[in-house]
Amino acid sequence: MTQVAEQPGSTAGRLGSVVLDCPDPLELAQFYSALLGLEIDDNGDEDWRSLTGPGSSLGFSTLAFRRSEEYVPATWPGTDAQDLHLDLIVEDLSSGHATVVALGAEPLDPLDPPPAENARGWRIYADPAGHPFRICLE
Repeated sequence: MTQVAEQPGSTAGRLGSVVLDCPDPLELAQFYSALLGLEIDDNGDEDWRSLTGPGSSLGFSTLAFRRSEEYVPATWPGTDAQDLHLDLIVEDLSSGHATVVALGAEPLDPLDPPPAENARGWRIYADPAGHPFRICLE
């Protein structure tokens, strides 16, 4: 294994943002803004939008959305390797499910709302552009 940082505490850089390609950056920014309780940055345009807020609550500085005319949504279940997904921590799966579906997410696995007693601590959804994400119990 290659060691990147040669000095203790040194790094190659700092993560600035996680960027999701999509056909409509404003639509996806509005979805994640409502989902995460973060504001949409006023400095965006039709090709780029990002969320603002305390970076420490997300673990990175921003979540951003870039217009891509060639964007193809993921399929679920798919045979292609998944590039990235977000895990969102919720207090309980039932209210988390209700919230993400009301905001426009599509249930992927399982399709039905969670039962009162759910042995599996996570569920998979697609955002309005088709990116898979999970809601998870802490």
